[in-house]
Amino acid sequence: MVFLDRDGTIGGTGGGMHPDEFTLYDFSPQSIRTLNQSGLKVLLFTNQTRVGRGYFSEKQLLMGFNRMKAELKSHSAFLDDIFYCPHKPDDNCFCQKPRIGLLLEAQRKYNLQLEQCYVVGDTGSADMIAAETAGAKKVLVKTGWGINSLTSHRYTWKGIDPHYIAEDLMDAVNWIVNDCQKDRKEAPNDEL
Repeated sequence: MVFLDRDGTIGGTGGGMHPDEFTLYDFSPQSIRTLNQSGLKVLLFTNQTRVGRGYFSEKQLLMGFNRMKAELKSHSAFLDDIFYCPHKPDDNCFCQKPRIGLLLEAQRKYNLQLEQCYVVGDTGSADMIAAETAGAKKVLVKTGWGINSLTSHRYTWKGIDPHYIAEDLMDAVNWIVNDCQKDRKEAPNDEL
């Protein structure tokens, strides 16, 4: 199971973008298709605080998700599910990253072992802290806010080290697929 952040990871600029302005990076459909073909479920998990702050409605957000899914479908790629937090930062909800409510919701829905999952995102202070708290494997991409997460904002997630630092989603996906193959080879064969 692979959890992908939206803004700065699969597209956009890194900040919470209006759904009408959000576009996927050119390499994202192929990256997601690679995960699909490898048999890994792909879940989007994203903070969308601008819904709660009134910049756009939840309906507009869902319409944006539908456009994104249609674009992925045109490239023979798909997301298995989408989990999002629409609350304002000061709502003190449990779902907003770096809290792990979205991951726990997915865990319940899909009966996951989070320590066997991957979290891919561009922000150390949200995505990587959430992954660390959940015990998942952490992959930081340098797109979006990734470079700043590694440099000027590194102090906000001090003491947490990604399992892998990727140039972009394609690089992250290649690492994840190789890591999964390595894990399968190292796992004991209970059927012998």
